Amino acid sequence: MQTLNSYFVTAEIEDISTASSTFVPIADGGNIVYIQTALQGAISGGNAAISFEIGGTAVTGGGITVAHSGSAAGTVDSATPTAANRVERGGTIEMITDGGSTGAKKLLVTFEIRR
Repeated sequence: MQTLNSYFVTAEIEDISTASSTFVPIADGGNIVYIQTALQGAISGGNAAISFEIGGTAVTGGGITVAHSGSAAGTVDSATPTAANRVERGGTIEMITDGGSTGAKKLLVTFEIRR
């Protein structure tokens, strides 16, 4: 449920199929209550596991698997974090892809953060 106390941050993983980390700066503190992704093209070869960390600690319930089977531009996945989801003003959220798929495709990630 969105409230007036929620704000949204969208970031990009440049290539979901290459193992990497991308850090997203956060301008205002709060709890990550929802994460949604949108794939920008089909991937193949295997699923891509996406995880999120704050200060080196994994966000509980925040993992997303982007399935290669049936993937296409516009494929949406989501997660609802349950713990270790507090990010402070001036902090970062680390987006991590395991590179388990093939096909260099972007993944857009939107975080709903509740103050």
